[in-house]
Amino acid sequence: MPQEDYYDLLGIPKTASADDVKKAFRKMALKYHPDRNPGDKSAEEKFKKISEAYEILGDQEKRRMYDQYGADGVRQAFGSTGFQWSDFTHADEFSDIFESVLGGGLFEHFFGGRRSRDGRQRGSDLRVDIEIPFMDAVRGTDKQIEIAKQEACEACAGSGCAQGAQPSRCKHCGGAGHVRMTQGFFAIQQPCPVCHGTGQMIEKPCRTCAGSGIVQRPRKLKIKIPAGIDSGARLKVSGEGEAGVRGAPTGNLYVIVHVQEHELFKRDGENVVCDVPISFPKAALGCEIEVPTVQGPVMLKIPAGTQSGKLFRLKGKGIRNVQGFIGDHYVRVVIETPSNLNREQRELLEKFAAACGETATPVEHGFLDKVGRFFKNL
Repeated sequence: MPQEDYYDLLGIPKTASADDVKKAFRKMALKYHPDRNPGDKSAEEKFKKISEAYEILGDQEKRRMYDQYGADGVRQAFGSTGFQWSDFTHADEFSDIFESVLGGGLFEHFFGGRRSRDGRQRGSDLRVDIEIPFMDAVRGTDKQIEIAKQEACEACAGSGCAQGAQPSRCKHCGGAGHVRMTQGFFAIQQPCPVCHGTGQMIEKPCRTCAGSGIVQRPRKLKIKIPAGIDSGARLKVSGEGEAGVRGAPTGNLYVIVHVQEHELFKRDGENVVCDVPISFPKAALGCEIEVPTVQGPVMLKIPAGTQSGKLFRLKGKGIRNVQGFIGDHYVRVVIETPSNLNREQRELLEKFAAACGETATPVEHGFLDKVGRFFKNL
């Protein structure tokens, strides 16, 4: 019989991206998986075919060979194209497929999840959230934190055995740490349920850790906060997570940084915006004012006739990020309207208003003209 086209099997065009190939396989694997179609030989056969198609199209080199020479060319170059679990070198990418089909967590149960090659369970990662002041984020700082974590037991050096004792080989798996299980037409290797993948049994457990090799302890750490860090950034501290079981690799610690708001500055990426109030006379006549920036005070010239909301840019006076780029500082002028006028001040302002005429307030009079035309055309 002629070989079915792999693109047709997955229902995708030949121009499909690698992500489209993966999505198509996922969708069809959920539909035709034998566990969702018990006793349906046609579904089982379909599942084998789409798995074979994904084995080829999901591999860049095999796909290129298939596009040029077809399935026979792939067989000659790479051998059989029959579906093998060993071909899924990144099986974790498909854990969501089989969790949906077989039930949550079963994929990890079959394939070992985060276990190391020798079956030992890697320690869990930890997360801690910290809050730092705005200027500490700008300049960088050291932050001391305290966490409770699982560490290797000192009494047994993480082995789980009592002093002088040694672990023995697991009789159930023969020390291999895994057993084979048949699931439909699959032969799947899973961690040994007796020794939990370690291949060893502890007959005389350590009294301090009860044979686990780990104990819970508080620990103080100094975390270096780099200058320019932004709120929500994640810092990785390798090896400061929880200890693995019986000497397995330790997990990592992830520090999530939250930056407090500042009373003067607002951050926009590496730029900083600051509102600076000035009086009406200063805005009208022009002046020079001292403005604060994250890099220190700077003198800024305000030209005569400056309007409220006007932005002034101070180049290179913003935040230096962790890559070394420096942002700008923006001063937004806010003109303050005088209040609680005394009699003399009010009289002077009234005389000023009378003397202004239309030339002194062109924006206002231009707006009033537009309003007049609007109501006239209603």
